[in-house]
Amino acid sequence: MAMTSLESKAELRAKIRAALEKISPAVRAVESIELCERLKAQMPSAHTILFFAPMPDELDVWPVLELSLALGTNCALPFFDAEKKTYGARRLNHLATEIIAGKFGVREPAASCAEIPLDRFDLVLVPGMAFDLSGNRLGRGRGFYDRLLEKVSGIKCGVAYDFQLLEQIPTEPHDAKVNFILTPSRCVRRKN
Repeated sequence: MAMTSLESKAELRAKIRAALEKISPAVRAVESIELCERLKAQMPSAHTILFFAPMPDELDVWPVLELSLALGTNCALPFFDAEKKTYGARRLNHLATEIIAGKFGVREPAASCAEIPLDRFDLVLVPGMAFDLSGNRLGRGRGFYDRLLEKVSGIKCGVAYDFQLLEQIPTEPHDAKVNFILTPSRCVRRKN
């Protein structure tokens, strides 16, 4: 009997989650630094960037967010709009005072931060459980990021550990794609 896409996605998520749990804080720190250096080299022409607030098991892009703010780049983070049950984006100016814990425990901008229309971004950094060489993304399973990516403009850059970049992952028609995937050791443009 063949597995459905949903079953194979759940199985892959479980495997990736188990591998993420085995990464030590020291390895995460070193690989995050490597990824941030690679990211800085990829983004010199981006004027408006949608970052993400990394979960404890994700690579830490926060240092690039801090640097970008210091350089005067327009930086934003997603926020969950409970009324619409979707994500939007709000501009950040001061990380120390404008970050709150969001609905899912993920850091997000306070309501006092100005909203940025989703069609104004040059670069969008995208978290995921896994990515494949065709730019497909496996998220955490609720579809919120897929709906955000459907509406957001700009180059979409998946951010992942090297082991999270696979030859192929299960997909469904609603799954959003990224333009390229950045890992601590490489940058891969999606195959068309």
